[in-house]
Amino acid sequence: MSVIETMIDIPAEHEKNVCGQFDTYLKKIERTLHVTMIARDGEIKIIGPEQTIGQAKSVFNNLIELSRRGNTITEQNVDYALSLSFTEKDGQILEIDKDIICRTITGKPVKPKTLGQKNYVDSIRKKMIVFGIGPAGTGKTYLAMAMAIQAFKNGDVGRIILTRPAIEAGEKLGFLPGDLQSKIDPYLRPLYDALYQIMGAEAYLHNSEKGLIEVAPLAYMRGRTLDNAYIILDEAQNTTPAQMKMFLTRIGFGSKVIVTGDRTQKDLPSGAVSGLDTALKVLKKIDDIGFCYLTSSDVVRHPLVQKIVQAYDAYEQKNEQRNEQRNEPRNEQKGSGSEKRGRRPGAGMYRER
Repeated sequence: MSVIETMIDIPAEHEKNVCGQFDTYLKKIERTLHVTMIARDGEIKIIGPEQTIGQAKSVFNNLIELSRRGNTITEQNVDYALSLSFTEKDGQILEIDKDIICRTITGKPVKPKTLGQKNYVDSIRKKMIVFGIGPAGTGKTYLAMAMAIQAFKNGDVGRIILTRPAIEAGEKLGFLPGDLQSKIDPYLRPLYDALYQIMGAEAYLHNSEKGLIEVAPLAYMRGRTLDNAYIILDEAQNTTPAQMKMFLTRIGFGSKVIVTGDRTQKDLPSGAVSGLDTALKVLKKIDDIGFCYLTSSDVVRHPLVQKIVQAYDAYEQKNEQRNEQRNEPRNEQKGSGSEKRGRRPGAGMYRER
């Protein structure tokens, strides 16, 4: 395999952003693609095999373009650009960056960062009901909130309704002090965090007092008809089948529904069936319902979160395989036992007298 050299021009104002502090991103690209990179005087020399040099150039050109658009390059951007460089979709990272959903209270643009998130956002735009299923950190709730707030600002809907089941994550908190709102607030805190960041505390409180933004536990949805509203059900894996059916049948005219959940993080009692799992089986053939499955490659939190999700996925797959292997001999033994019990000595044979 021949080793070649090539040069890439990098504008001085983007060099630190693209290369990272102490050339952190440069070293990551070197390790991943097995090339040598030397940055000097606004140029980067790349030394290595022809194929990997092409990948390295593609990654750097994409990162430079993202920097030119005003993005602060993060480790997640570098990791995702590298992962796309091994496919034929490496140029799509720039297409994803064009899709700005809205801006936060500080002016920061909210946009999808991966192909999975882009498909999720597009599905929300096209479908009346969308299920967003994926591990922690994939932006399921945050992107749903951004879409809801933008639709509210544009006048596409008259109100936003946010709900989730009030179930503790594996530990009992006991009786909480205060009035009803104080008791349910801890369960709904993740929704408030996204609201404050995108809309701002003052705008939220102003619209909340008017009843235009409502944050409530799932139990409060029974008996209601929700017209002209953007409705988000978070942590749907903790619903029962009855709760999920109750929620989905609340939808009125002019409404849009987003259901988010992580099938690997159930806090239901042992042996209980998740309403999310049931809904995915029952509703999969209905046309106007979208199903978006995000994976560990769509995690946009700290890179360590992505590794944690991948480690747990691998662990759970191994456990499933072991359980299947254990159950196979038992099923065979049951089958052979029934055959033995079903046949009597001499049954079916002609006896002479």
